[in-house]
Amino acid sequence: MSRLDRVDRSILRLLRQDGRASIRSVAERVHVSRANAYARISRMVDDGVIRGFTARVDHEKAGQGASAYVTLRIVQNSWRTVREQLLRLPGVAHIALVGGDYDVLMLVHTADNRALRELVLGSIQSIPEVLGTRTMLVFEETDQIPADGL
Repeated sequence: MSRLDRVDRSILRLLRQDGRASIRSVAERVHVSRANAYARISRMVDDGVIRGFTARVDHEKAGQGASAYVTLRIVQNSWRTVREQLLRLPGVAHIALVGGDYDVLMLVHTADNRALRELVLGSIQSIPEVLGTRTMLVFEETDQIPADGL
């Protein structure tokens, strides 16, 4: 596991804001050489700290106007089976195994409430290992909260 220093964390903050930032730009902004910035980013990719570079999507503008968190209660020891089935569904943005009253927490994006209803009632609840669901509509979201001070 990689230990991150102040410069690594600064690089991660910059890349979270703009994953397309050039090595030169990153190096200038964190006050290191381009070679040093490149080496640090490469190390963090190799170590799995950086898992990829991706675009942040405005789901409403992309035609996915309904978003929801869906919690699931599932049959004991069925996590892997359920996860594989959930990953095949359209609009699934995030899936997590959690502790507490529910077993799985999902974030989904669909075109509208009708499509959301079909996803939950038609697709998710038809998975045999899913015992129950609860759906919470997202009215507004903020996705730029840095994790762990990054």
